[in-house]
Amino acid sequence: MTDAGVPAGSGGAMSAPLLVRDATPADSATVLAMNNAATPNVNALTATEWAWLVAHATYYRVAVDAEGIAGFILCVPAGLDYWSLNYAWFTARLPDFLYLDRVVVAECARNRGVGTALYFDLHATVAGRWPCVTLEVNLRPPNPGSQRFHERLGYRPMGVRESEDGAYAVQMYERAV
Repeated sequence: MTDAGVPAGSGGAMSAPLLVRDATPADSATVLAMNNAATPNVNALTATEWAWLVAHATYYRVAVDAEGIAGFILCVPAGLDYWSLNYAWFTARLPDFLYLDRVVVAECARNRGVGTALYFDLHATVAGRWPCVTLEVNLRPPNPGSQRFHERLGYRPMGVRESEDGAYAVQMYERAV
């Protein structure tokens, strides 16, 4: 079980109990390395950029199993002076939101319910605190598994943001909480 009461194996077969807990400063190096190993699904960050995100995060949790940190999720609120063009896209369209900036599941922990547990914990924790959670999923380069996952969890498409050169495109999503 997660500490939000979600069965650890609710999205796949877990071999060990899974705990979703607040991230601590001791988790930072592992989580940053996990983030940077997950490109292009999330962009790589410097230690300084990561420290800024952590300092401004309203919701930052890790999923831990017998092997260690199996995944993490980090969200920031509306109203920040944040360099992300995706965040700016939501800022231009919504008065208030919680932006799911990044979620990563370790390669060795995929298809074992870690992502589902992180999202169930997120939705339960932030319900009533923000009108919606926003996020984006890559269209170019494609990430169809992530699109299916988010749509199954109730995220609805809001639009597409493309880079000026057309090499990069993301589907923008929101989900009421």
